[in-house]
Amino acid sequence: MNSITETVKENERAYSQGEPRPLKSYAGTLAVYGAAVGATALVARLTGRRAPRLGLWDVALMAVTTHKASRTLAKDSVTSPLRAPFTRYKGTAGPAELAEEVRGKGVKHAIGELITCPFCMAQWIGTAYAAGMTFAPDATRLAGATMTAVAGADWLQLAYARLQKAAED
Repeated sequence: MNSITETVKENERAYSQGEPRPLKSYAGTLAVYGAAVGATALVARLTGRRAPRLGLWDVALMAVTTHKASRTLAKDSVTSPLRAPFTRYKGTAGPAELAEEVRGKGVKHAIGELITCPFCMAQWIGTAYAAGMTFAPDATRLAGATMTAVAGADWLQLAYARLQKAAED
């Protein structure tokens, strides 16, 4: 057991090259994700649910929903209270998005990196959407359609602002 611990510590030192990287906390985050997926699959099996067959429209809806929900959670001003225990406000980062700096060490830092990264959040959101399609497909499609409409409205707002700016120039 001691040699395993020493090997893990040596790998962590070699990987981080002196930079503080919370590898153990990342491993914990991966374990939570794996446990959540496993528990969801077990509950589905025990309740006789099967993953639905997804058509092209379902996958497109899932993709847009995952994109919009992950950006909303990771960057939106309104969701900043969820990120505040793990981040520090740095300013704005584009239309309706915030720039935040991750703070803390260990688990706190790892969670901060996860919840401020829309690419990282997408894995969790997409997985939750897939679980929703297994357990409550109608409600999940409705939530997906809502988030897709919001994403479409965002693009229209950006296009409108660009057209206004072009008209002024």
